[in-house]
Amino acid sequence: MRFLAIPTLIAALATTAAGVTPAGADDLLRDQAKKSFEPIPKTAPAIPGDPATEDKLALGRMLFFEPRLSDNHDISCASCHNLSLGGVDSGALSGGHNAQLAGREVQTVLNAIFNKSQYWDGRTSDLKDQVVNSVMANPKAMLKTRGGPMAINPVELSATKQRAIEELKSMPAYVEAFHKAFPEDANPLNYENVGRAIALFEATLITPDAPFDRWLTGDANALSDDQRDGLKLFIDKGCASCHNGVNVGGASYAKFGVVASPPPEYLPADDLGRFAVTRNVSDKYAFKVPSLRNVELTAPYFHSGATLELSKAVSVMAETQLGVKLGEDETRKLVAFLKSLTGRQPEVTLPILPPRSH
Repeated sequence: MRFLAIPTLIAALATTAAGVTPAGADDLLRDQAKKSFEPIPKTAPAIPGDPATEDKLALGRMLFFEPRLSDNHDISCASCHNLSLGGVDSGALSGGHNAQLAGREVQTVLNAIFNKSQYWDGRTSDLKDQVVNSVMANPKAMLKTRGGPMAINPVELSATKQRAIEELKSMPAYVEAFHKAFPEDANPLNYENVGRAIALFEATLITPDAPFDRWLTGDANALSDDQRDGLKLFIDKGCASCHNGVNVGGASYAKFGVVASPPPEYLPADDLGRFAVTRNVSDKYAFKVPSLRNVELTAPYFHSGATLELSKAVSVMAETQLGVKLGEDETRKLVAFLKSLTGRQPEVTLPILPPRSH
């Protein structure tokens, strides 16, 4: 009689019972996942037509933290996109910079370069335009509607931009930095180049090496059993039909409430979503599918900032988008998988900003 070594016997029994070995099941799940997802690259992607240089990135980093770009000199990109808090401000929507600047919950700046468009309603297609529409806008003007910058009087916005440029021109260090960053321009210190510099810096704010990415590229031990089970649920339940690609979202729009209407605190009636941009009736209450990268760090959730609990957000999405009521164990495993999307956070040295000229 031929006897099997214990590990071989266990593997054989697993194959007999389940029809496939645990390693084989992992490979099958990985092959399935690769049809929907891609890992975050290890290096920042280039912005087409605008190559990054050390001078551009240094300038963009300063401007990202520069509050004097705002009308009242009290808000910078970093105010709402706090790099110590997953690229968001973690604040409630009821007040503060968040409500003033967007009328909606702040979306993370981390990995934003991989999004199809910016803002919940997709009103800007790239980071440069998003920067120009956000940082240089007048917060008081934005309080008019949830539409944020769409509600600004163009004359007011132009005046705010011009004041910001004049402020920068008053600081010799900025004048020199713009000339170094954009030597081909005769008059480089303009708000178009402000947007370019900040966008190039923001494009470096990526979070590679998440456990999910390591598993996707072959590290069998990168995910726990619960995280693997959660990934399988994420695919099988239909979550991946919208939350896919390199950013696990950020590449499409979807109506909030495909199957069932969310409670009003999750979907305020006066925020019509992408309809404000397209005026297409089918876009009422449609929003950009958010990226789920680093989602455990970016509470509160939804465009309305309605909950701080990731498990609650998962349950609401399952019921409203898929018509599925999850069990407690299913929710726990889905949350475990979502936590595997947290990558290595960018390390950014705070710049010393130039003083005003006296």
